[in-house]
Amino acid sequence: MSVPGNLVSTITAPLRWGDMDAYGHANNTVYFRFFEEARIVWLADIKIGMNGPTGPIIIKTSATFLKELKHPANLVITTYADKAGNTSLDTYHEIKGAESGQLYAEGYAKLVWFDHNTRSSCPLPDALRALATNA
Repeated sequence: MSVPGNLVSTITAPLRWGDMDAYGHANNTVYFRFFEEARIVWLADIKIGMNGPTGPIIIKTSATFLKELKHPANLVITTYADKAGNTSLDTYHEIKGAESGQLYAEGYAKLVWFDHNTRSSCPLPDALRALATNA
């Protein structure tokens, strides 16, 4: 299955021993942490900070776990920007093995741009809108 959207970021990360659960594979919450780290790095790389008066919040997220992930592993997490709305952006992620290229998981997160003072959504920054498939 191909991930929709435009490739906007690629990071690498190791699976840590502490990421394992009682079944001897990566806990399902760890995948969401990898997606989160990939989004934070991507936004920082394009100079959209997380500490301003506006910023992204996640209103919907999901993951499809395709293959068991075990320590030790080095991973490549890719991020894709898909459709933009007035205040939102659909993003997708893939987690693959750095050496094998094996696809371990696919993920989704809908970002909404949020004004921390008014506590409501606000227009998506032009820098993000330009990355969307419907830009």
